[in-house]
Amino acid sequence: MLSAVATPFRPEDAALNEGGLRDLVERTITGGVHGLVPCGSTGEFPALSADERRRVVEVVIDQAAGRVPVVAHTAAMTTKEAVALSQHAETAGAAAVMAVAPYYEPLSVEEIKNYFLTIASAVSIPVVIYNLPVATGVNLTPDHVVDLAQKAGNITHVKDTTGDLSQAARLIHDHGDDIKTLVGWDTLFFASLLEGAAGSIVGAANFIAPELVAIYEAIRSGQIASAKKEWDRIFPIMQFLVSGGYVPAVRAALDILGFSAGPAREPIGPLESDRYAELEALLKTNNA
Repeated sequence: MLSAVATPFRPEDAALNEGGLRDLVERTITGGVHGLVPCGSTGEFPALSADERRRVVEVVIDQAAGRVPVVAHTAAMTTKEAVALSQHAETAGAAAVMAVAPYYEPLSVEEIKNYFLTIASAVSIPVVIYNLPVATGVNLTPDHVVDLAQKAGNITHVKDTTGDLSQAARLIHDHGDDIKTLVGWDTLFFASLLEGAAGSIVGAANFIAPELVAIYEAIRSGQIASAKKEWDRIFPIMQFLVSGGYVPAVRAALDILGFSAGPAREPIGPLESDRYAELEALLKTNNA
């Protein structure tokens, strides 16, 4: 159970808030997560400069202090920059790196494969493929993913954020010996773990880590009824997150629960007032 770490910004100027980031890392580790993933989608990596991304990774690794592994998201629009960020993460002490495919210029599957293989060849730590077709425009099928894992021994995991449980199930059941699957679609958290996913990476762990960890542990120990009861309780929150405005929703949830992560960086705006009120009611109703 890994947290896709939000990046706190200062309210007055949206500058990186290192103190807030350290506090969020502490909050999340205290919540029981098994790992941290900074500079991912929830962490707004497209809104961060390369220097800021390096600094976020350094701060998270320093604050985690070996208590949980840090998987640094190091994707970039060019292979050269992704390699540089990946090598920096390895030097800084990351346990692994994760990368989504470049998403502006349309790329072929072969070009995307070469991107991942080049990153993998540039580091000695494990690499996680981040499959996010809603952003990249290209879905890496299980066959594509397995081909990459077979060509690069350190491509060990895929974060499947397709929202398609059948695709995740194919990865889990047909290719589990080749690559481990981490599901990144919040509403599929419970079902994917029952299917046998190795774990999950979700932004909801920023604010309901204990609940998610409890579900994970209950499933792993065979206490399915207990896990289902807890899942039923928090599912409306997970459904809210994926219904639109994921990044501002995570920030709003933190704010409602007493942790200020500051605003998202523009052009992303704050959660609309009616949506904020709806989320506040959900968190209260479900005892988050």
